[in-house]
Amino acid sequence: MRTRGALSASGASVLLLALLVLVPIVVLLAAWQQEQWATWQHLLDTVLWRLVGNTLFLMVGVTAGVLLLGVSLAWCVATLEFPGRRWLQWALLLPMAMPAYVLAFVMVDLLDYAGPVQTFLRQWLPALDFSARHPLWVVITLSLVLYPYVYMLARLAFEAQGRAVLEQARILGDTASSAFFRVALPMARPGIAAGLALALMETLADFGAVSIFNFDTFTTAIYKSWYGLFNLQAAAQLASLLLLFVVVALWLERRGRSRARYSEIGGRQTLRSRPRLAWGVTLFAFAVLFLAFLLPVSRLLYWVIDNGLMQVDARFLNLIWRTFLLGTMAAVLVLTLAGWLAWVKRHQPSPSVSVAVRLATLGYALPGSVLAVGIMISFSAVEGWLADLGLGIVLVSTLAALLLAYVVRFMAVGFGPVENALQQVRPSLVEAARTLGASSAEVGRRVYVPMMLPGLLTALLLVGIDVMKEMPATLLLRPFGWDTLAVRIYELTAEGEWQRAAAPALTLVLLGLIPVMVLTRRRAERLNSPRN
Repeated sequence: MRTRGALSASGASVLLLALLVLVPIVVLLAAWQQEQWATWQHLLDTVLWRLVGNTLFLMVGVTAGVLLLGVSLAWCVATLEFPGRRWLQWALLLPMAMPAYVLAFVMVDLLDYAGPVQTFLRQWLPALDFSARHPLWVVITLSLVLYPYVYMLARLAFEAQGRAVLEQARILGDTASSAFFRVALPMARPGIAAGLALALMETLADFGAVSIFNFDTFTTAIYKSWYGLFNLQAAAQLASLLLLFVVVALWLERRGRSRARYSEIGGRQTLRSRPRLAWGVTLFAFAVLFLAFLLPVSRLLYWVIDNGLMQVDARFLNLIWRTFLLGTMAAVLVLTLAGWLAWVKRHQPSPSVSVAVRLATLGYALPGSVLAVGIMISFSAVEGWLADLGLGIVLVSTLAALLLAYVVRFMAVGFGPVENALQQVRPSLVEAARTLGASSAEVGRRVYVPMMLPGLLTALLLVGIDVMKEMPATLLLRPFGWDTLAVRIYELTAEGEWQRAAAPALTLVLLGLIPVMVLTRRRAERLNSPRN
């Protein structure tokens, strides 16, 4: 009976975590019960169809961009020998550390009429004049930042296929290009679809980059409805429409992976290519790395050096401290809850627990602005209910609301590494320790912690950095005076103060490099392990 009670308590706790994800969604859908005809008529007459068109344009454009860059680079790195391949294969992951809104304001500065690019080109074309805020630049910016998701997973898939796949296709009469499109690409489709889904989730959640380019999407409309029209219900209804695009993206990802399986033939041999082709691949890979990472970092460094230490004052240090504190608190909280989810799923498996775990890790598909609106409405309702009971407890615009948004948004980011780390601890090791007389505390300290520590640290870093870079949820839910580096970047770029935004932007980029380096190092260790 105690076992059943423990199982019931564990299952109930997992179900409670799942409800944290479902409540904001239900609240958003319930917002349609309140009529907002005047607001919607205004939106229909002004911006609604433009919002839909812009969002679809972004989805299609970023899909094409990340597939072109990610798949082509992954194929070249996995199958071809070319100069610089050894360092480019990990350097191409560096753009993951670049927040989209940071690259956005650097691009606007470089491409503006008075910027260095147009100034240089007008020496040969005096009549040259193009807009630095053309929608195409939004697609290019997001594609440069998000292609590593597709590159990383597609490269793993291509490496798993090995050289034998291409050789068999060539024996059957296929050319090199037809072998790629008919054999290698379909086999890598699951990984490519998963990476594309992550890129589309980030695209739909983006607020900073599109606002810098003055490109209206649902995320900017939600912010304007909340802070411009002071209409939280209209913001909730807009957020629920954004969920439709999220559902479509998830459906496309599932369909892309349906009836597809990873097939591992073995071997990571690369093919020698002609010198011209080899140097062409090197030039292409370096050009992508230069535009996505080296150029913006150089521009930020130039601004920081040009301004000296003027930006490093007490306020700037306070921004760093609050950003780090929020990231640490959220990461520890997510790590604790993700560890509990993984523990219950492994030791007390059941269909209800599996479903609850899936729901609890669904939050990464929800844009930060959507979560912010749902949590704000939920906390406002609870706050009003407590006020009716005579309890004047403030919940809106508190750290509790902000931390809840982080937990829901990034639970999946922490759960993956934690679950993989827990799977490294084989039940036979635990049973052996028990047989030797070790207590539960000793088993945890001497078996679980040492074996799970790399995965736990990876989860801690990934969640912490994602929280530090998160802009929409922080901007909408932060307590008064709790500005972070991301919020400060938004405030300065909204005023066109690019140079003053360089110091917080460069700080965020350097922080984002930490998990990228950790992931790259762990990947290299796995490739060089004796099992491989």
